[in-house]
Amino acid sequence: MARLPSVDRIPGGRGFASLSRRVRTLLVTTVVFLVLFALALTLPVPYVILSPGPTYNTLGADDSGNVIITIDGRTPNKTTGHLNMTTVSVTTRPISAFQAVLGWLLHDQVVVPRSAVYEPGKSQQQTDQQNTQDFITSQDSAKVAALCELGYPKAFGVVSVLTAGPSNKILLAGDQLVSIAGAPADTAAALTAVLQAQTPGTKVPVVVKRRGKPESVSVTLAKPPKGGKGARLGIEVADTCLAPFTIDLGLANQIGGPSAGLMFALGIMDKIGSVDLTQGRFIAGTGTIDANGHVGPIGGIALKMIAAKDKGASVFLAPADNCDEVVKATPSGLKVVKIDSLHTAVQDLLKIEKGQPVAGC
Repeated sequence: MARLPSVDRIPGGRGFASLSRRVRTLLVTTVVFLVLFALALTLPVPYVILSPGPTYNTLGADDSGNVIITIDGRTPNKTTGHLNMTTVSVTTRPISAFQAVLGWLLHDQVVVPRSAVYEPGKSQQQTDQQNTQDFITSQDSAKVAALCELGYPKAFGVVSVLTAGPSNKILLAGDQLVSIAGAPADTAAALTAVLQAQTPGTKVPVVVKRRGKPESVSVTLAKPPKGGKGARLGIEVADTCLAPFTIDLGLANQIGGPSAGLMFALGIMDKIGSVDLTQGRFIAGTGTIDANGHVGPIGGIALKMIAAKDKGASVFLAPADNCDEVVKATPSGLKVVKIDSLHTAVQDLLKIEKGQPVAGC
């Protein structure tokens, strides 16, 4: 019987075949891992990125050329410097895991849970509306605080007007209340009494003193707050400082939140006061303000200081309650001044002008 031709054998052939399978398995595993990793990085995560936003000189105009602080009824002062309010930009679209990681690594970005910016249960539209209302309320408080700091007389009047209320664009912050529906409304007790006797949906005449002169407008009254009686005007009132001219403030359609109050108040004072607060300097800052001139803390101050420094500011006014954050994040070359009230801010700006020391954080 003939022998079959011999066939050369590959030494260790079984070992090589096994190695080949391991390599294939490793390659497949690596590819799958990279695909899953790439997908994970592109998936949206419940975070937003905060970064330095635009700054606006309250003594100047916005990006469209509209004057930010306008005075009607008297000639405003000529101003020379900057009193810039600062902002923080917030991403509105969902961000990916990759964007979040990158944001954590960059010094001029902060990554925070979306719930810290957008309240759970509220749509972005509702949040934006609330931010707009907060911004307008802070503007109204800034007007009152500035007028009181300048020594204008006090009277019972409108401190702020709700944008969603019946008096929006009819009554103005600074209006002195005289009567409603023919009944006196020149004190808190008188106003409460007349409104409790009214019916929601009724259009009533409201007489105010505006720029020191009587003026009559009509307001359709709204329902009172839950559990209340009568009707409401949708205004906040107090014994407040009033002037024989009106102050209009812009940017409400561009910015939200209450943190520009301090810089608006200083801008108003520079435009109608007797002292030049800037002397041509570039001053920026932030802080909420109430009608009594108290300055409160805000969020994102580290990013606001970066925005101010990048724009050219040499002095930054920071709320005293934000000092712990400020000392850890002050950009080189930026002088930070600790502020707890509008009065303190004015006095410190005058001290800086004279080369005198001021309190920092």
